[in-house]
Amino acid sequence: MKLWDKGYSIDKWIESFTVGNDRLLDLKLAKHDVQGSIAHIAMLESIGLLTTDEHRMLDAELRNIAAEIEDGKFTIEHGIEDVHSQVELLLTQRLGDMGKKIHSGRSRNDQVLVDLKLFYREELCTLAQNVNTLFERLLSLSEQHKDVLMPGYTHLQVAMPSSFGLWFGAYAETLIDDVQTIVAAYRIANQNPLGSAAGYGSSFPLNRTMTTQLLGFDDLHYNVVAAQMSRGKTERALAYAINAIASTLGKFAMDVCLFNSQNYAFISFPDEFTTGSSIMPHKKNPDVFEIMRGKCNRLQTIITEVSSLTTNLPLGYHRDLQLLKDITFPAIEVMNECLLMADFMLQHIRINENILDDKRYDYLFTVEDVNRLVLDGTPFRDAYKEIGHQVQQGTYKPTREVHHTHEGSIGNLCTNQIKHKMQTALEQVK
Repeated sequence: MKLWDKGYSIDKWIESFTVGNDRLLDLKLAKHDVQGSIAHIAMLESIGLLTTDEHRMLDAELRNIAAEIEDGKFTIEHGIEDVHSQVELLLTQRLGDMGKKIHSGRSRNDQVLVDLKLFYREELCTLAQNVNTLFERLLSLSEQHKDVLMPGYTHLQVAMPSSFGLWFGAYAETLIDDVQTIVAAYRIANQNPLGSAAGYGSSFPLNRTMTTQLLGFDDLHYNVVAAQMSRGKTERALAYAINAIASTLGKFAMDVCLFNSQNYAFISFPDEFTTGSSIMPHKKNPDVFEIMRGKCNRLQTIITEVSSLTTNLPLGYHRDLQLLKDITFPAIEVMNECLLMADFMLQHIRINENILDDKRYDYLFTVEDVNRLVLDGTPFRDAYKEIGHQVQQGTYKPTREVHHTHEGSIGNLCTNQIKHKMQTALEQVK
């Protein structure tokens, strides 16, 4: 059974090539397909295309199918093209010709669009929640270790004093910017395309405002052509969100790999969270963060994939767009996995609290000592030259004192303000 069946059979190789992974990927859309159909038939009854009894029976059976999906009993049978066909087939098997009426006033184009919008909307909420879980972990570690100093680097050279409070807190606050990209993608996803049909509307007197309200969308894509054009646009916004998160998490994973090495020795993890070498007995490798770094690097390429797939496609639907699911569905899953793994690993991180006892870090305090002289009345340029001369002559002795009080500095992390900023961002994704 195909929704476009006209009484002839398609070549099996052609069918396999064009359907691709859709049967597998569409299982993720099943509950959303039923949700969209429940709203659609309520609207069809309101405009007289279904009787009250037909609507009642179809609605009840759709809810039965929804329960089967929830219980893991729903499958897309062999030879059935996609989830939409499977749902309609079940309705027809169980209710007869009544099941064939469900497609009135819509195309598979707007049907899959509404499925995807509902799916992406839900997944973006989950993604935001998982980002927030990691955010909370980082912010907690920031407060817990706020007084533990560590070296700060520029050009990979010892620069100025930093702290674990700053390091953890920096990544926490950066995740807020990433949530803003989720917000942007969520707003694009949270618009109703149902009723745009194949992209040019319908001669049925559809009530698109009604389905918008029933499906909980903030608004609808008013122009039916624009609704179809959102296929690819939504995925591109999602790709930017995943790219942003992956960029932050990948950078953090790289820091962890460096700081865990013997030459840094700033942090460590229990033995059971590391791996070994087949030849070097001493090795305890941070493979989790190396794999995480690699996955995040790959995730950052999906913008290019989505853009390349959709660039220069002319107006209207094209089958190329089906391949977007092959890109975005696995990417969402991998991104969530990386976020949850990062949170799990950070529950077991160990912090070296005596890093700056090593004399190699003496020069970290040159700026602190320049500023101390300035506060005592020495002009800045003279203070700079004085400390610089001591460094050149090998006579510099650091005071090893740090007094930072301004917002966002070592002594004033602004944790509560950062937390409030995240809460404000998250309120826009629900």
